[in-house]
Amino acid sequence: MAKRKGSGVGVVISLPWPVCIALGLLAYIGFRYGVGWYLSSGSSAVLMGVGEQASTGIYAPLGWMALGICWAGALISFFRQRSRRRLLDTQTGLDSLHAMSWREFEMLVGEAFRRRGYAIQETGLGGADGGIDLILRKDGKTTLVQCKQWKTQRVDVKVVREMFDLLAHHGAAAVKIVAVGDYTGDARRFAQGKPIELIHGEALVAMVRERQEPPSPKAATTETIAAVMTHPDSTPSASPSCPKCGTDMVQRSNRKTNDHFWGCAKYPACRGTRTV
Repeated sequence: MAKRKGSGVGVVISLPWPVCIALGLLAYIGFRYGVGWYLSSGSSAVLMGVGEQASTGIYAPLGWMALGICWAGALISFFRQRSRRRLLDTQTGLDSLHAMSWREFEMLVGEAFRRRGYAIQETGLGGADGGIDLILRKDGKTTLVQCKQWKTQRVDVKVVREMFDLLAHHGAAAVKIVAVGDYTGDARRFAQGKPIELIHGEALVAMVRERQEPPSPKAATTETIAAVMTHPDSTPSASPSCPKCGTDMVQRSNRKTNDHFWGCAKYPACRGTRTV
């Protein structure tokens, strides 16, 4: 899964948006006032002269440039954060994991760990040193994460060995490999007794559902009303939860057989059903 190396702008974008805003303000103040003050406070006549020139605002354009870059990064970071939240909260199961792109899959995994209290770094590593998609930090410990969105192929022992070899090189405490599918028997045997966690598709779905934010009562009511208007024969009373996404269900009937059943209120986005 080759990716581009990270750049300075990429590092800014990867930061939380409030940090980007604060960083931009500090950069502007530093260029506009800090450089002149620092140079003027020295003992060198040459530096003092440069400092006096700097105090007139000669470096102000650099300050505005840094401010613009950081605030543009803050805007991108804000929308990415909102996209990650929506991405996680709308997952319904393995089918939705299979349907997303590899980049969305990495974002989803990162957001799931972020909601577990980890600080997340999206590395952008690739090539010979690759395999590390995320770096997690929590309680002073670092964990390396690789994401495998292989739809048919099981993750083999070679992948696990490569990640284990990177453990000492990066001074990490543990390794996590997250896959949509499953792992070979050799891969599982190699991971036994080592600080390696192999997370398969079903475990990932459970982790995502555990951290999904429930829809607001207003949103749930709106969805139920819309479902009833779309399907007049449905009734929202005493409804069970959808087995796929957890949303309240509404009662519907089969137009051919007239048999009643429970259908997800998010239909057609979610097609979960239960028998009455």
